[in-house]
Amino acid sequence: QVQLAESGGGLVQAGGSLRLSCAASGRTFSTYSMAWFRQAPGKEREFVANIRWNGGSTNYADSVKGRFTISRDNAKNTLYLQMNSLKPEDTSVYYCATGRPGLMATAPSRYDYWGQGTQVTVSS
Repeated sequence: QVQLAESGGGLVQAGGSLRLSCAASGRTFSTYSMAWFRQAPGKEREFVANIRWNGGSTNYADSVKGRFTISRDNAKNTLYLQMNSLKPEDTSVYYCATGRPGLMATAPSRYDYWGQGTQVTVSS
C-alpha cells in the first residue's frame, strides 16, 4: 500500500516562498512519476506540476510556471515543490499524488494514491 505524507505548508505573505515536501513509502519511489495538485474551497482539484521517475521531465500548470519548481530526491523517497513569488490566489490545500508507472497526466482522476494534504495560505 502506497502512503504519501505532505508537509511544509503554512501562512506566508504575498511575494514570499514555501517549500512543500511529500514523503512516500510502500513501493519503489524511484520508479514512479509524481504530481502535485491543489484545491481551494469550493473549487475543483487542479493540477500544479508533475515529474517523471528520474526527474528528466516536468510539466507545470500555466498559473504556476516560472514561480514553482517540482523536484525529487529518490534516495530520500521525497518529492518537493518549491513555491516562490506566492500570490493570494495560490491559497489552497496542496496534495501529492502518484499512480501507475509512467503516468504524467494532469487529470486528478488518473491518480490512484493521494496524501492528506497540507494547507498553504498566502495573505495579501
